[in-house]
Amino acid sequence: MKTLKHLTLAILTLFILSSCATVNVKTDYDSHTDFSKYKSFAFYKKGIDKAKISDIDKRRILRAIETNLKVKGMKLSKTPDVLVSIFAKSEKHVDVYNYWYPNYYSAYWGNNFSNYIEGTLFINLIDAKEKTLIWQGIGRGALNTSGKVEKKEARINEFVGEIMEKFPPEKE
Repeated sequence: MKTLKHLTLAILTLFILSSCATVNVKTDYDSHTDFSKYKSFAFYKKGIDKAKISDIDKRRILRAIETNLKVKGMKLSKTPDVLVSIFAKSEKHVDVYNYWYPNYYSAYWGNNFSNYIEGTLFINLIDAKEKTLIWQGIGRGALNTSGKVEKKEARINEFVGEIMEKFPPEKE
């Protein structure tokens, strides 16, 4: 019975951790914009400098955005069609999961705690000539706080990849 209890806790923990791994993405855009006309981009330093994250994470995010936009056929340019800006925020979450474990002789009621940092990344695309926001992608999910650089970079790439997957918006 102890093995069943440990197995139940392991499955519950795995479920909790896997549910934190997803990135919830939402987008908004100007429906009157012809996104096919945008062929080049540059990073909007003024906006990026305001993001309250480390310079290392900023560079990771910008590299991931650059990679994603180049895959979509856009080029980095000194005279861009689109300016890219980012904003990020985070908050600590504590989730409590209650469970009931019956066995042959008695029942056990317990709970399990999950502590994690949830981050939100905003990627803003701005028409360079008009200086108007044309597209915004927002990704929200658990951040990797393991201290391992490779895992942190992978999580940032996942965040950016899932957000940029929605750009350009599909015509309805």
